[in-house]
Amino acid sequence: KPTGGADFNPKACRLDLLQAKTSYCSIILRPCFRSPPPTWHRAPRSGMLPCARGVSDTETRLECLLNNNKNSDFCAPLTSFDWNEVDPNLLGTSSIDTTCTIWGLETGQVLGRVNLVSGHVKTQLIAHDKEVYDIAFSRAGGGRDMFASVGADGSVRMFDLRHLEHSTIIYEDPQHHPLLRLCWNKQDPNYLATMAMDGMEVVILDVRVPCTPVARLNNHRACVNGIAWAPHSSCHICTAADDHQALIWDIQQMPRAIEDPILAYTAEGEINNVQWASTQPDWIAICYNNCLEILRV
Repeated sequence: KPTGGADFNPKACRLDLLQAKTSYCSIILRPCFRSPPPTWHRAPRSGMLPCARGVSDTETRLECLLNNNKNSDFCAPLTSFDWNEVDPNLLGTSSIDTTCTIWGLETGQVLGRVNLVSGHVKTQLIAHDKEVYDIAFSRAGGGRDMFASVGADGSVRMFDLRHLEHSTIIYEDPQHHPLLRLCWNKQDPNYLATMAMDGMEVVILDVRVPCTPVARLNNHRACVNGIAWAPHSSCHICTAADDHQALIWDIQQMPRAIEDPILAYTAEGEINNVQWASTQPDWIAICYNNCLEILRV
């Protein structure tokens, strides 16, 4: 499973990525996007159109290294990270050592054209009984203090930075299968989605009704790898899986059962990840094999 990623914005002229590399995080300045006319390289299928865009080959620069294991020979690998959208100086990381770490970023004095970025640990907590596989900030409560995590113990847990003495278990997998990813609804912070290791379904949860899924999306025929909520709608979500399928679902009928997706796209390989563009919701990005495809809904 990938240990890092970034939000996809096809309109951006510059993209700053944070990469999770084994036991530390690095903030890296990426090259600018160049945007030539789209190159259509395959006939559209099932309502979603692929498009390829180029990226210039210019300098990549390390901005900041976040390492909380400076005095230890053993460094527990990181598994995921998430930026706080309300406060971009906050980011969270998860690790196989059962912890989540919240980092604070600081920008120093500008020297020439370089902003000196440094980071410090705001808090580190034991989040699960086993490895933690994903972390994501919620937009609830002002969008700054609440986040959730999933892990090998098969649970989804919710935390509040203002009250770290306890957490709330939102969901536990009935068979205690490890949960690999979670994703918050972009419009309604009451809802989140998660998926189990080697599972073929996505579970939709309502934090107001803990431990009881409000929907199960189970039309895939191989294990699910990625989840992305629509940035402009609270009732649309895209899932991607090893069956080569990217599926868009309309979940507004919850809690009634949702049998089939409303759109489907078939790639030429197992889809490893999916992102829905935050500023231009007509675009979805998927990756498979050694390819990145940008699809128009």
